[in-house]
Amino acid sequence: MSHTTRVYLKLRVPSLTRPLHTVEASVIVVNWNRQELLARCLESLAAQAEGVSFEVILVDNGSTDGSLEMVRARFGAHARFSLQVIANSGNNGFCQANNQGIAVARGEFIALLNNDAEADANWLAALLSAFVGRPTLGMAASKILVFDDPKKIDKVGHVIYLDGQNWGRGHGEIDGGQYGEVEETLWPDGCAAMYRRAMLDEIGGFDEDLFAYADDAELGLRARIAGWKCLYIPTAVVRHHRGSTLGQLSTRRVELIERNRVLLVLKHFPGRLLWLNAAYYIARLAAGMWAGATGRGEVGRFPGLTGKLRLARAIWRANLEALWMTPLTLRKRRALRPLRRLSASETTALLRKHQVPLWTMMGGVKRSK
Repeated sequence: MSHTTRVYLKLRVPSLTRPLHTVEASVIVVNWNRQELLARCLESLAAQAEGVSFEVILVDNGSTDGSLEMVRARFGAHARFSLQVIANSGNNGFCQANNQGIAVARGEFIALLNNDAEADANWLAALLSAFVGRPTLGMAASKILVFDDPKKIDKVGHVIYLDGQNWGRGHGEIDGGQYGEVEETLWPDGCAAMYRRAMLDEIGGFDEDLFAYADDAELGLRARIAGWKCLYIPTAVVRHHRGSTLGQLSTRRVELIERNRVLLVLKHFPGRLLWLNAAYYIARLAAGMWAGATGRGEVGRFPGLTGKLRLARAIWRANLEALWMTPLTLRKRRALRPLRRLSASETTALLRKHQVPLWTMMGGVKRSK
């Protein structure tokens, strides 16, 4: 735990200590040892179009690469935005760091931007425009492109497989304008998202027990079940350096993704989908092994027998961790009952509406229109 208060179900900060809504948006950037990428991220915020009042809250998770010194030297007195720095002594994870930022934010809307992402000049204005005249809109998703190949889509919102594995909508597709309209998506990717502060006050912030990965899925699904909507905004564009935090071949990354998938299901899935979860999971594992034999999908990233064994051990450890955390997660499930506005059947219908085909997750990519 850091020096700040742990936040989960409610975000309550006395108005005597922080005036609310003195800027339109608060942009939270979480950093851990990515000085060069962080500098480019903050430069992109400094270049945001005029007309939007915003602040930047940098939460540093114990960086040792000179990130804080660089920020204070280059951005400490920046004219385009006010900057607040929260310096943690160690790596508290993505969830707790964002909750720290939310707790001190002054904006009516909370935006997240990864330190390895760069926002187009109209990013903030485009996201804010989504909320005008839409009182039940709680979340807005960005158009996230791959930095090294900006014609390729990273994510345009999220979809889900029914074993709980969430997936970036449009991931891997060539951007041919097929996602050029404002439309509903299940939830935004935490790399570049905007949330209504009133929604977070109602449902709470990130679940800190997840630490990182699938945290945006848990928050997003919790919000949807509570009756809030999410829109994808195609003009809110960012470019993302993928896998720069733990790396695509990190087994710890796999462990967190797989563990948190199970916790998401236990916490939010209706009973019928809970009973079917094992069947969906086995189907995904079987499809993953088939895809891995041809060098595709998550399995294909771990070459050779040694790589496959490392991946298998990571999945095994993930499930053991999830089993250990099951009692706590079920208590959270019960605690969230008063927030639910969707029935079990409505929640099932929502998940099925935004279900990703299994073949897409295994490396199949749709053709652009």
